[in-house]
Amino acid sequence: MTVGFALAGRTASEISAAVEAGVRSGSLQAGDPLPPIRAAATQLGVSPATVAAAYQALRQRGIAESAGRHGTRVRPRPAVAPARGQFRLEVPEGVLDLATGAPDPRLLPDLGPALARAAAAGTSTGYAAGTVHPPLRAAARERFERDGVDGSELAVVGGALDGIERLLNAHLLPGDRVAVEDPGWANLLDLVAALGLRAVPVPVDEDGPEPRGLADALRGGARAFVVTSRAHNPTGAGVTAARAVDLRAVLAEHPDVLVIEDDHAGELSVDALHPLAGATGAWGFVRSVSKSYGPDLRLAVVAGDATSIGRLVGRQRVGTGWVSLLLQRLVADLWSDPAVAATVATAKEEYEIRRTALVEALRARGRTVTGRTGLNVWVSVPDETTAVARLREAGFAVAPGALYRIATPPAIRISVGGLETDAVPAVADATVRAVTGSAHTPGV
Repeated sequence: MTVGFALAGRTASEISAAVEAGVRSGSLQAGDPLPPIRAAATQLGVSPATVAAAYQALRQRGIAESAGRHGTRVRPRPAVAPARGQFRLEVPEGVLDLATGAPDPRLLPDLGPALARAAAAGTSTGYAAGTVHPPLRAAARERFERDGVDGSELAVVGGALDGIERLLNAHLLPGDRVAVEDPGWANLLDLVAALGLRAVPVPVDEDGPEPRGLADALRGGARAFVVTSRAHNPTGAGVTAARAVDLRAVLAEHPDVLVIEDDHAGELSVDALHPLAGATGAWGFVRSVSKSYGPDLRLAVVAGDATSIGRLVGRQRVGTGWVSLLLQRLVADLWSDPAVAATVATAKEEYEIRRTALVEALRARGRTVTGRTGLNVWVSVPDETTAVARLREAGFAVAPGALYRIATPPAIRISVGGLETDAVPAVADATVRAVTGSAHTPGV
């Protein structure tokens, strides 16, 4: 137990609140173990059942997780706002940020003209304006239909994770199992834990989730499946046409499962889309705009079956109500601007050049790498902590794979958003030194 933290409370809610306060203040750090149940019960003068209930509540809220025979510990990224942001990946000054996964600001379109046009259209809409701006609805529907996704039922939400959360809440209850990619998007794993759901890992290769792993997860009781269509974070995988056929065959045996597809990369992906939409009765296809047009554009369009979209919109109406109509106008304008389309196409080509160069350089140096599409490259390593620390000392910040994986082997994620092509050899050489402790020998 971290020095400076003292467990307190007489009831389960008081004990869990004390742990939560410790995480917020920083006296409990990510990965810190909580006292064994019987030891904590003796210390506090309560029954073991009371402490067990407190720990269960912490797990259901995504603050703690089971560590097997080692008891319970604080999650790597607990669902609590810390006082000093200590769970963020800090990138020191002078170190190249290849960890956060953000797009290159220089490759994003200029929002100024579209903002001016959206503002000129007026900002006073009133409370009866509806939930989806008609031009945005028409543009989204056309884009979905072009990609083979039924766009007849649509909703607009505040980003990809917001859409996924609303779809999960529309169908699942705390304790339900969710099949997730392993490795997979760290924010999604955090969300599943925070909702009190149980993540069931499905292994991923370069062609997407493995059908056998998905079949095992669904036979084990998973009621939902969340899949990244392409530009998978963190591995750069993408669902191929053949893999989509195999996954649909598995899903056909489980028609009641909710299937959620995340197409966060959209126009930035070089891969064609092979959607699973409609493989089961309940589905949602989420396409956000942050990677292509700007991280501050917190908007995603969701297509889905009538029941799922109806539940999503109904719950939205008694909460946030709708996504800003000004923001919706802005996105509709960006989608219709040929100059913006050209900028996004240039960005796609540049990311492809950067990622391909890094993958080829690492493979030429004997590293096991995946990264067929998107902004990320996944590099197998024997020890994540050592590799991350050595790369940081060499001037490169990368992300430890532990944030993204459940049962898969150690790795690091290198993002190419901030990587210039001429820096690729230095990054590849530094990665080899970080993994092996020795320099790369040219020609080997």
